[in-house]
Amino acid sequence: MTPPGDLAVALTALLGDARLTLQALPNSDLSLWLIDPANMTRAFSPAETQRLLEAPPYWAFCWASGLALARWIVAHPEHVAGRQVLDFGSGSGIAGLAAARAGAARVVCCDLDPLALKACRANAQANAVQIETLDDLHASTERFDLILAADVLYDRANLPLLALLQTRAERILLADSRVRDLAHPGFTRITELQACTLPDLAEPEEFRRVALYQG
Repeated sequence: MTPPGDLAVALTALLGDARLTLQALPNSDLSLWLIDPANMTRAFSPAETQRLLEAPPYWAFCWASGLALARWIVAHPEHVAGRQVLDFGSGSGIAGLAAARAGAARVVCCDLDPLALKACRANAQANAVQIETLDDLHASTERFDLILAADVLYDRANLPLLALLQTRAERILLADSRVRDLAHPGFTRITELQACTLPDLAEPEEFRRVALYQG
């Protein structure tokens, strides 16, 4: 299968020799267009590093929290089946794709990055599932049965987002590999999951442990 052209061009602009490949996710029946692991084995030039810092291609990775949440959804389809689901800060769309595969009535992937939304659509096509996309939750007044959010708290400045999400859905599933002490009204930690980011970034073991919260 040929990589989506606009995504391939965007990745090449960041890392000249980078390629997107359709990669099957371990312990899952889903595949994603991700940066080729071979592209992560060399040192980046100062210019490449600067470009990555300015416009990180989050959509070209399957982050540990998203993968863990996706696996949990597939193992517990009753939490999404027949429901209207929003995947907030979707990146590659992995959580939303898992919800669609598990029988959600409707899945909307929401991300501020236009390339992320293109990646969501390309990944949905690769997995033969249906999704919609949304670029700004603030611009919509729609409520959902369930909101999925993975790794949206990498910056503690994003904590106010949780209050917004609580106004837009009956229930929230929040997965995070960096926040294990969440003390936010209405959220309860329900389990800890194991996963690693793909391609493997050799993250410390602590970042392979994902806390799952329900709100």
